[in-house]
Amino acid sequence: MSMLEALKLAVVKLPLVRQAAAALGIGPHTFRSSEHYWEQRYAHGGTSGRGSYGPLAEWKAKFISEFLMQEGVTSAIEFGCGDGNQLSLVPYRNYVGLDVSRVAIRTCAKRFSDDSAKSFFLYHPEGFADNLGVFRAELTLSLDVVYHLVEQATFEAYMRHLFGAARRYVIIYSSDTDAPSPDRHVRHRQFTAWVAQHLGEWRLRTRVANQYPLGDGPGEGSFADFYVFELAVNAGAPA
Repeated sequence: MSMLEALKLAVVKLPLVRQAAAALGIGPHTFRSSEHYWEQRYAHGGTSGRGSYGPLAEWKAKFISEFLMQEGVTSAIEFGCGDGNQLSLVPYRNYVGLDVSRVAIRTCAKRFSDDSAKSFFLYHPEGFADNLGVFRAELTLSLDVVYHLVEQATFEAYMRHLFGAARRYVIIYSSDTDAPSPDRHVRHRQFTAWVAQHLGEWRLRTRVANQYPLGDGPGEGSFADFYVFELAVNAGAPA
């Protein structure tokens, strides 16, 4: 270990720095799993990320709100509701939010406690078996989640749950590439190819490029775009 590396490790071990590092997910032993990363992030006061705030959140909310109105969608389930800030910008008629983080679910339950049209539940991909179809809605959503599912088994279970809960549409906001990432909590995936291979009853209806693509400014923009899937029978295609 070089002197510089040793110094960095020593600094991270300082109490206040260690707490800040844990909140940002940069500690030497912080990342254990996708679920652990987000639980620790919220537990240390972190948010769902800049994509759920500011111009990006407003643009995403506008797109989703217009889709709800145009398609007459009255029920939605979001797999990964986070801290609820993005949710607060969209006028869902009936909404269920799922998340792997207990802290996030408690935050949302408290924030929307007076809204009878919203419910929240803890979600664990390996412990979710909805054979009875309790969690079903016209639309399911995944916003800034897919590229955070670094474990293959978690990704596949999540995708099957996401599409399995939808009666008409699925909206995914994510990157769609297999490009490597320097961040341990990020794994880009060409998920559209996975859907085409494993969920043939769904077709990609449209892709909408980000209004604020990555590179528009320091710390601005996103590599994610909107992908809208439609159940083939709704599109007039063979089931």
